[in-house]
Amino acid sequence: MDIIQTFYDELALQYDKLFLDWDASVKEQAIILDKLIKENGYSNKCEILDCACGIGTQAIGLASSGYRVSASDISEEELKEAKKRAKKNNVEICFEKADFRALSETFSRTFDVVIAMDNALPHMLSSDDLEKAVKSISNQLSSGGMFIASIRDYDALIKSKPPYSPPYIHKTQTGQRVSFQTWNWDGNNYKLTQYIIEDEKTIKTSKFECEYRAVERDELSSVLVSNGFSSVVWKFPEETDFYQPIVIAKKTSDVNKT
Repeated sequence: MDIIQTFYDELALQYDKLFLDWDASVKEQAIILDKLIKENGYSNKCEILDCACGIGTQAIGLASSGYRVSASDISEEELKEAKKRAKKNNVEICFEKADFRALSETFSRTFDVVIAMDNALPHMLSSDDLEKAVKSISNQLSSGGMFIASIRDYDALIKSKPPYSPPYIHKTQTGQRVSFQTWNWDGNNYKLTQYIIEDEKTIKTSKFECEYRAVERDELSSVLVSNGFSSVVWKFPEETDFYQPIVIAKKTSDVNKT
């Protein structure tokens, strides 16, 4: 996981530049997740673990909506940034450094809901690592618990294996900010380079490198079922208004909800 830790450690102070308005996105994503959680029979009294929290984009929004939230990540720098942003937003979140392949090493209790958003699971570069991650997450869920995750639409992307992602162009007070990614494919794995170009009074370019594996929905669904999830449902952007497909997996039948 070294390349992933380095990627997010280096990106931490600039991660919010990938958004047109990070604060607005926090509120928008909280609304989306709150709706999904409540549609599945839970209330904001349930306890949530965001096991790939980054700078707190989902964790802070959910805590602001009244949920009891714990959050973890492998990046110390992103955790530092998340703690600052949680304090600024006046929310209490228990932050811990943890690898989501081994959550039990950090958390001794279970949760009603675990989330891993923003394409976190495809950082698992082999099927074995994906299996470890899903098993770890399943073990951290209470009976009847629910897992929510989002990944890129790899079912579509793997057909063409595009060499780059479309750029995002954000207007700023003194110019514009352009962010885009290049993708160098090797089988179903690809090395990603994230560029952030700030074209304002002067031009500043930042570059960050990472690696992913294109995980198709059938593969992830199969791994979820083999690790104790009895219900796996996919939701798509046209249904949720979230920018990536979302999977909702329930560990058991709908019982013992908080």
